[in-house]
Amino acid sequence: MTLNECSAWLCALLKPELFPGDPSMNGVQVSNSAPDTKQIRKIAFAVDACLETIEKAAAEKADLLVVHHGLFWGQPIAIDGAHYGRVKALLDADMALFACHIPLDANADCGNNYGIARRIGLENLEPFGFWRGMQLGVMGSFPSPLSKEEICRRLLPEEASPLAVLPFGPDAIQKVAVISGGAGEDVDQAIEAGADAYITGTIEHEQYHVAKEHRITVIAGGHYNTETVGVSLVMKKIQEETGVDVVFINAPTEL
Repeated sequence: MTLNECSAWLCALLKPELFPGDPSMNGVQVSNSAPDTKQIRKIAFAVDACLETIEKAAAEKADLLVVHHGLFWGQPIAIDGAHYGRVKALLDADMALFACHIPLDANADCGNNYGIARRIGLENLEPFGFWRGMQLGVMGSFPSPLSKEEICRRLLPEEASPLAVLPFGPDAIQKVAVISGGAGEDVDQAIEAGADAYITGTIEHEQYHVAKEHRITVIAGGHYNTETVGVSLVMKKIQEETGVDVVFINAPTEL
C-alpha cells in the first residue's frame, strides 16, 4: 500500500470524522516523499510520537509510524527545539506519521477502552463517558464478581503493577466503567452510572475523597499501559487484513 492507501484504510477503521471535537489533528501529520507511489512495506506502532519511538521505528526501517499521541494538538507549533528533532528524524528517514487520539480510545473493534474491557472479561458492553461531547468509554459487567486483585492481574502486562488503586468499592466487583489514559476526573461519570469500579490510566489527588465518599474502587493502570491496547489491536488487524509487515515500538514511561 501507499501512504494514501494506508491512511484511507486507517480512517475507514477508526472514523475520525465522527469526533469533530477532538483537537488532535487525527490522520497523517507528517507525509513521506511520495504518498501516492512509495510503497509502505513496514508499519511501526507506538503510543507516543516521541524521538525515542521515531528513532526506534527508523532503525526497524519502518515506512510509517502510527501513534496514539501525535505531534500536533489543535494549534500551530513552531518547528524548533525538541519538536524540530522529532520532525527532522521523520524526514531524514522518509517515514510518515499517522496519529489517532480520541477515535482510537473510542473504537468498538480496536479501541483502548473496548480492548481493555474485553481483556479483563467484561460482558454486556455499552458506551459510557463523554469528553467534549464525544462518547469514548465503555461499561460492562463480569459474569461473576471479581476481586480488585484479579482485575489488576487481567488488566496489566505480566509483572506490571497499577500506579494506584483506591479500594473503596465492594470486595466483589461486578459493574465496571473504563476510560483509558488521563481520565481520573471522569470518576464522577462512573459514580453517576452506578459502577462498582472505574478503570483509567491516572488518578489525581482531587479524586481520592470523591472515590472514598462514593464507595467506588478506582484502578489507575498507568497512562502508557492502558493506551498500548488500541495501537496493538490496530497493528494486529492491519497485518491480518493486508499482510503488511508490522512492529510494535515499546517506550514505556512508567506513568
